[in-house]
Amino acid sequence: MKFFSTLSTLALVLVASAASAALRPEAGGFAGITAGMQSLVDRNVIAGSVTLVAQHGKVVHLAAVGSADIAAGRAMRTGDLFWIASMTKPLTAACVMMLADEGRLRIDDPVSKFIPEFSRMRLHGAPPPRPVTIRDLLTHTGGLGDAQLGSRAPLAERVVAYARAPMRSAPGSRFDYSNSGFNTLGRIIEVVSGKSYASFLRQRLLSPLGMSDTTFWPSQRRVAKAYRPGGSGLAETSIYARPGEISDTSRPALPAGGLFSTAADVGRFYQMILGGGSIGSRKFLSRESVRRMITIQTGGMKTGTIAGVNWGLGFQIVRSPQGMTAGLSAGSFGHGGSFATQSWADPRRDAVTVLMIQRGGYKDCDFTEPRKVFQDRAAAALR
Repeated sequence: MKFFSTLSTLALVLVASAASAALRPEAGGFAGITAGMQSLVDRNVIAGSVTLVAQHGKVVHLAAVGSADIAAGRAMRTGDLFWIASMTKPLTAACVMMLADEGRLRIDDPVSKFIPEFSRMRLHGAPPPRPVTIRDLLTHTGGLGDAQLGSRAPLAERVVAYARAPMRSAPGSRFDYSNSGFNTLGRIIEVVSGKSYASFLRQRLLSPLGMSDTTFWPSQRRVAKAYRPGGSGLAETSIYARPGEISDTSRPALPAGGLFSTAADVGRFYQMILGGGSIGSRKFLSRESVRRMITIQTGGMKTGTIAGVNWGLGFQIVRSPQGMTAGLSAGSFGHGGSFATQSWADPRRDAVTVLMIQRGGYKDCDFTEPRKVFQDRAAAALR
């Protein structure tokens, strides 16, 4: 397939390309991205941003504008960390598919095979029509309920609570975006691998892929502050963890949305997926597993709020570009985060685009002006 052709390249090449892109004047239309993001800073829409575009395995744009900390006067830097929130989900899905490649699970296995409590789930007081499967969780069609637990509740405890909560719908019958489902996938990874979710992710994906800045427990000094509208401009707001907890390793690593990362690290992950599961000589996933991840798995089911978008395994897939996705090609895949970060790969253009901001207050993080400005300008520059 075309998008599996010439895209595999060493992670070190991406690092070097990122550095050179940051140091040299931008060529062609990529300067328009920086200008567009700066205009958002000037209008107090965002405090600052880091944007990245890679094409044909090389970073062609990497830029930072605005502030990482307004009160401290700290300028945004390309290496700053952001809470990527639900952009963690595709990485969790990749770990599940690694275990599938090894024959240690099948995505059509019932979840109860690994977590016995799921055999006792109830929908309207009765057993559901069929068991919840791993595929259901990967496509947000598992129908799981939620459970209110403390921020320090371990993953195993959370997942048992999900199994005991009343189901919202029959498995496979309806799309219902589910953090519970992806946290459950993380617990399955633990049960199957015998490692903690965080350890498996680090050992099997983050470290060998060169994502050295991606972590659940970052140093506070490198994390860009989060802001939302307040007064006549922007007001600082807290990231999901309470102050003082960000670097606390006793806080559980949540597979549904716990990671902090940089634009360059996220770009490497998408480059690996765009390259069919490999970078250089290092293979992470089979081509078949990647194909399944980035192929629509939800049919014509209504999935979420964005028209023309369906779901693969852990990824949103653009079926028909329009509106917010007009700057992407059909077949593009990606995911956003709750503080309005976005990451997408466009197979037709052989391109990866990453938007890093920390902006709260949006009703829907997939419908934002910064996303539209960035994606449209990136698309124009990539033509």
